[in-house]
Amino acid sequence: MTAAAYPVGHRNDEDVVLLPFDRSHLEGALKLSQEMSWPYRIEDWDVALQLGKGFVIERAGTVIGTAAWWPYGETHASAGMIIVAKAAQGRGYGARLMDALLASARFRTIALNSTAEGITLYRRRGFVPIGTIHQHQGIPNLTRGTPRSDLVRPMAASEFEAIARLDHAATGLERRQMLNRLFDSGDGYVLLRDGELRGYAISRLFGRGHVIGPVVAESPTDARALIEFTIARLGPVFVRIDIPASSQLGEWLESIGLQRVSDATTMVLGTPAPWTGPARLFGLANQSFG
Repeated sequence: MTAAAYPVGHRNDEDVVLLPFDRSHLEGALKLSQEMSWPYRIEDWDVALQLGKGFVIERAGTVIGTAAWWPYGETHASAGMIIVAKAAQGRGYGARLMDALLASARFRTIALNSTAEGITLYRRRGFVPIGTIHQHQGIPNLTRGTPRSDLVRPMAASEFEAIARLDHAATGLERRQMLNRLFDSGDGYVLLRDGELRGYAISRLFGRGHVIGPVVAESPTDARALIEFTIARLGPVFVRIDIPASSQLGEWLESIGLQRVSDATTMVLGTPAPWTGPARLFGLANQSFG
């Protein structure tokens, strides 16, 4: 991986400094994401910082760039929340942030979801595209009377370990810490067949409303059952869900009012995490966490 081009704390331009991301930068990071029309709340930034680590670039005390990453065991990680203020773009700040991030993550395989504008930056550092993510959002038009699978019910606290094992099989990643934090701040649902846990979903406050994800299941039918049950519990609120293009859920999501509003390119540096299945990921926790 590329070594950091500048040590942390180094001033390359007048009044510009690269620093470790800490809580004192949250307000500045929020303003930066608002400038980009990214719908993060201060709470979303706070959760991201609690689970991971990262860097900011400050100019004269103002945050003008951010980048964060989240470790999943000793071999893999995800990266995201990579933003440079519009007025500061084109000056190499994104490269400085990425180089610091890669050096911090050491030799882990890193996955991220890139906007069209970021692909060139990541390609130059060895990332390769491996898929596409579709962002769907809106107020679902499912009714309370919509038939739902009788296999789905709210999660019990005692089922966390089984969920963590299922998630590991579906993603190849050790995401126990992240899952524990998401369950603490949201609601979990499980799908059981013959008494065995075969899928799960989480909904929680995020951005403009609620996000549904992760969603892990063995088939599109099971993933849909989990999502339908979750939506019915939420009621008529704004919902976002980020799905792999291969999920076979997009047409159905649009039919219930969750329109596809944007795409992201999934990229990886290193060897992608192996998943053993049969369950797989149908909905992301968000585009940063994966």
